[in-house]
Amino acid sequence: MTIFLPTYLLWTFYFITLYTEFSSLLTCNLRKNFTLNEIYKPGDVVLGGLFEVHYTSVLPERAFTSEPQQPLCKGFDTLGFRHAMTMAFAIDEINKNRNLLPNMTLGYRIYDNCGALVVGFSGALSLASGTDDQFQLLENCSGTPPVLGIVGDHYSTFSIAIANVLGLYKMPLVSYFATCSCLSDRQRFPTFFRTIPSDAFQVRAMVQILKHFGWTWVGLLVSNDDYGLHVAQSFQSDLAGSGVGCLAYLEVLPWDNDQSELTRIVRLIKASTARVVIVFAHEIHMIQLMEEVVSQNVTGRQWIASETWTTAVVLQVPHLMPYLSGTLGIAIRRGEIPGLRDFLSQIKPDKNSSTGNNLVRQFWEHTFKCKFDQVGSVETEEPLCTGMERIDAVQTEFLDLSNLRPEYNVYKAVYSLAHALHDMLQCEPKRGPFSCGTLPTLEPWQLAHYLQKVNFTTPFGDQVSFDKNGDALPIYDVMNWLWLPDGKTKVQNVGEVKSAVSGGEELHIDEDNIFWNTESKQRPRSVCSENCPPGTRVARRKGEPECCFSCVPCSEGKVSNKTNSLECNNCPEDFWSNSHRDLCVPKKTEFLSYHEPLGICLTTTSLLGTFICAVVLAIFTFHRRTPIVRANNSELSFLLLVALKLCFLCSLLFIGQPRLWTCQLRHAAFGISFVLCVSCILVKTVVVLAVFKASEPGGGGNLKWFGPKQQRGTVFTLTCIQAAICTAWLVSSSPAPRKNTQYHNDKIVYECEVGSTVAFAVILGYIGVLAILSFFLAFLARNLPNNFNEAKLITFSMLIFCAVWMAFVPAYINSPGRYADAVEVFAILASSFGLLLALFGPKCYILLLKPEKNTKKAIMGR
Repeated sequence: MTIFLPTYLLWTFYFITLYTEFSSLLTCNLRKNFTLNEIYKPGDVVLGGLFEVHYTSVLPERAFTSEPQQPLCKGFDTLGFRHAMTMAFAIDEINKNRNLLPNMTLGYRIYDNCGALVVGFSGALSLASGTDDQFQLLENCSGTPPVLGIVGDHYSTFSIAIANVLGLYKMPLVSYFATCSCLSDRQRFPTFFRTIPSDAFQVRAMVQILKHFGWTWVGLLVSNDDYGLHVAQSFQSDLAGSGVGCLAYLEVLPWDNDQSELTRIVRLIKASTARVVIVFAHEIHMIQLMEEVVSQNVTGRQWIASETWTTAVVLQVPHLMPYLSGTLGIAIRRGEIPGLRDFLSQIKPDKNSSTGNNLVRQFWEHTFKCKFDQVGSVETEEPLCTGMERIDAVQTEFLDLSNLRPEYNVYKAVYSLAHALHDMLQCEPKRGPFSCGTLPTLEPWQLAHYLQKVNFTTPFGDQVSFDKNGDALPIYDVMNWLWLPDGKTKVQNVGEVKSAVSGGEELHIDEDNIFWNTESKQRPRSVCSENCPPGTRVARRKGEPECCFSCVPCSEGKVSNKTNSLECNNCPEDFWSNSHRDLCVPKKTEFLSYHEPLGICLTTTSLLGTFICAVVLAIFTFHRRTPIVRANNSELSFLLLVALKLCFLCSLLFIGQPRLWTCQLRHAAFGISFVLCVSCILVKTVVVLAVFKASEPGGGGNLKWFGPKQQRGTVFTLTCIQAAICTAWLVSSSPAPRKNTQYHNDKIVYECEVGSTVAFAVILGYIGVLAILSFFLAFLARNLPNNFNEAKLITFSMLIFCAVWMAFVPAYINSPGRYADAVEVFAILASSFGLLLALFGPKCYILLLKPEKNTKKAIMGR
């Protein structure tokens, strides 16, 4: 905690005081500026204490004169007095303990800082140098100083100033309430210790709470002092480093109740979309702030309290609770101190009647509204104090020990000094880090050394030790404000946050017991932008905090399977994003399948053509001795039917997922089957011409050069040429299956890569040459004088064949994926059916329906 004095005034005062007072210390003749409120008890070793027993003070006009002056302290703080008496109780308990500091009596000198740095600083100097104008040293200028260690101060700013000076004395200062993280700097504050966690841990605890509840968009209010400014810097750094969230705003609360500034800040809170407001400030700041919040009726905010006001009763009033109900905060660890209530109940002013113990009298007057001084009683019209009043007979928070938090830290601070002193007196000669000290020769720096090594357990079960920076083991309680139906407020414990063994912070929260001040009674949400779901990525908005972003859907082929992903990841090969862009799924495969309608139709047509060929072959076999079958070499007709059957069957190789063997076989089978087919037609055409040439005068010798053997040889030779081309193609650049993703990113098109386009073109070209040659010869023989001229049928069939394959080339080139295979299959089937129907349709018609025309006489037209 920190008091209101600006930092630059603090350091100015510090250097002035250091300059004016340090010279007096060197001569052992310190002049005191103030007569201070105190509580004193003598002992073999005296411990000092600095507590805020009054809220404020009015200083004399000339505070730095050599004459002692009495500051006017105002606003008696009952809890501050209880803190001081807790130190007195702890020392009394230690003196009764036979195991801790036996044969020694501890004393104490406790000062009231009156809520003013100058008073607290003067008290620290008095404790360090003594209250007498002079004190006698031993001959070697050594001796027990007035105190060996000090418990205090309450505020961080006070502790910063005091620890700077006490560091020169090497005197340990153990604070029970100063939390500024700057005090962990061992270079500046080598003898400062504390039994309360530093603001650095408090900030990290706050960040853990934000992380637990998913609050990423928060506002931060801090006090305008060392405490608040250090917290603001630390909080921004830790929040950014953790990636938990962002600050919607950061505002510094004024000390001087600047109404215009408070109005501006509350308007900002009201206008902001942040529903969570974190406040690191003091009770006075919160009172001023909440009055303005009530004035502007700012509701629907989740307040997060720092330890300075988490348990502040002054804020738990009916007109503020509609706004502060549900507040979450972290509080100093609550402890149990057995015997404290009895000790406090036994406090009597008659037992502390010396002029040096005036704080007890002031407490008595404040509690019972009376005066010990007859003159003061008459002036204020208050009754005289008898000293016999009973504390337990009045309603006061002094005896309400249900929430011992700062008191527990005071208790641990006193015991830390006592254990360090005990360890120092247990020193064995020549085994310690320095010469063992005795009571007359004890020095504060020796106590500071042993204080660094203290390690003990309180009766409540908490371990107390200090790290290398003088910080105690950090632990906080998580508190929740519950507004009860009867109008009272209950601050309930809903968890704790402590340092984890493995490092970092460990947060435990019983969320079921938390009261939320919302209409739904559910945990509020406080985000600048809603989380980006899987399938989207975060897109930062220019000029805005990183918590404010847009959610951009992942592009095709990329996915994000986490919330708030910063980028979308590419899917592996053969995988593609689903419609939600949150999962990579196998790409769809595409090929001419037997199971799809197009594949089924082509397969059915192919099998139908094969079946028709088989039927025609059976018919021709049955009528193999008739003139129409025997005309023009029946052997070639049977071979042509077999070739056509192969043409129909080879189309099946183009259907189904391409494999290496199907890719290699499909074009070779297609090329060879069609060459065999066209070769037969070509030979039959030549035979027709040769027969009619032989019937002319002098042409009888033509047939001897083209008999059955020559016909078979020609067909075989022409087919072998195609087979040789196919073999060379398969050996040199064999077709192979390929996964093609150029057509569709989300599909894999399985197709056969031809390997060599030139070889494929040669195969098609060779078939085309034979077909054109057959067409040309058949065209020449179309008008021969026959009643049944087969040349006409060949001409018509070749016309169909050439037309189909001429249309095939551009259609094949422009058809992607499976459609290219479908086009090729269609061309094969169309040309095969064209040949089958044109060449064998008329003959089957005569064989089956016009048998009277199946005679040699009819065929020859006679």
